[in-house]
Amino acid sequence: MKPLQQQQCSLCRADSAPVMGAELDGLMGELGDWQLQMQGSVQQLEKLFSFSGYAEAMAFTQRVGELAEAEDHHPAILTEWGKVRVTWWTHTIKGLHINDFICAAKTNQLA
Repeated sequence: MKPLQQQQCSLCRADSAPVMGAELDGLMGELGDWQLQMQGSVQQLEKLFSFSGYAEAMAFTQRVGELAEAEDHHPAILTEWGKVRVTWWTHTIKGLHINDFICAAKTNQLA
């Protein structure tokens, strides 16, 4: 199997099963320091990226936005002075899909 950052997002349907169990553990191992978070009953991937100032944080935010458009998969992004919090999850299934892990891995490359 190709590394996550070399894969492309695929269409996710409402009846797609969320990533769970051993598959979830394996994919988390590939991501490094991303954290699993629960927002209500929705599991999400979240990471805080640090930068030396606001301009760098905004430039990173723009790159993540371009990634999101290219993959047609869109995260929550919070940009502040010197930091950007990126949260990936799949709205369609209210949980985590392989697309979230692909985009998280690609987000790491952008930093």
